[in-house]
Amino acid sequence: MLPLDCEIGFDPARDPELFQAMPPRAGILLIEMREAAAKPHLVRTADLRRASERLLGSPDPLSKRLNLRERAARVHYRLTGSKFEQSLTFYQHARAAFPDRYRALSRLKPPAVLKVNLKNDYPRFYVTRQIRADNGFYFGPFLSRRIAEAFSEGFLDLFKTRRCQIKIRRDPKFPGCIYSEMKMCLAPCFAGCSREEYDAEVWQAVETLATKGQILKRNIEHDRQTASEALEFEHAATLHKRLEKISAALHGVPEIAQRIDDLNAVILQRAAEEKTIAVFPVQAGLLADPMFLRFSELSSQPRSVEAILRESLEGMPRREKAQNKATTEAATSNWRADYGLNAVPAELSEHLSLISRWFYSKPREGEIFFREGDWPYRRILRACNRLLASFESTPSNPSSPGTPPAT
Repeated sequence: MLPLDCEIGFDPARDPELFQAMPPRAGILLIEMREAAAKPHLVRTADLRRASERLLGSPDPLSKRLNLRERAARVHYRLTGSKFEQSLTFYQHARAAFPDRYRALSRLKPPAVLKVNLKNDYPRFYVTRQIRADNGFYFGPFLSRRIAEAFSEGFLDLFKTRRCQIKIRRDPKFPGCIYSEMKMCLAPCFAGCSREEYDAEVWQAVETLATKGQILKRNIEHDRQTASEALEFEHAATLHKRLEKISAALHGVPEIAQRIDDLNAVILQRAAEEKTIAVFPVQAGLLADPMFLRFSELSSQPRSVEAILRESLEGMPRREKAQNKATTEAATSNWRADYGLNAVPAELSEHLSLISRWFYSKPREGEIFFREGDWPYRRILRACNRLLASFESTPSNPSSPGTPPAT
């Protein structure tokens, strides 16, 4: 947890000293009450001094504003260098102080994700906001449910998996649906395919999502090359059209939309200290407390910044990426267990909400880099230079009009 590392005792008779000591900068403010059983008051604000004056100053008898002057005992606060750090710090302390209502205080809404329920004998793809340890496959997060559903519709056109919500009974007398009539579904509902055939189709669709089409494209490109060399030009043209369709379906998928347990990244933000960058690791969708790169101090150390980053980030475990498979025959009975999510920390949806809210914000402050094999250390260092340069062009502690005080 990011600590509220500054503390000041409150005495109403000496309030000008407290207000003068409070910096007019963005941060998190917690007011501790005199009564032992009383809950603290927690706010995020663009100006700590102004917020403390409003909450602890002499009350206006004609005003209905909250005033804690007669109840406050101590003031705790933390300076924050970015909206992202402020949101994470507020969430952490709200979760600790208000376990029953911290989600509402933090304005957390679970992000939309695409799910495949792998426990079902005949799985289907659908959009949800609930992530559970039910051996399902989860892909996201998306900006909204509408965008996730639009992507799902285009993506499912590439495969013949079912879109209905009925219970599959494999009844040959069942009339089927319009998708089976258009040959867009293998129609397990009326035994139009075997379970193994449907399993292979779902496996290929899940693997395509997990690799963002890389393995499927590679296999089709190989088959297209083989067909061309064998002078089977019509077959090669068909494969080329399928490649174009795959590219169109996956075009525009946000970089953050990934298999949830493969979502490993670092988020770079300006810190409250000068010439300091806060590096927030994301591991399998979970946020960790940041490491702070203090460049004014690092310049005198024998190790390079890249070496320090490597030492910190290489310890993060990662899942091995799927290897190339030439045919669907490689799908085995274990693929559901390999792709299923069987452990979900209680805070996963909340962390994904914080990450996706920042990622999809406009304008977005800071930068993000995803782990694909190895970390892109050189790109991370160049991004640090860009953020450090922003210290020169803009002050690090403005009361940003885009960050209104929370009440």
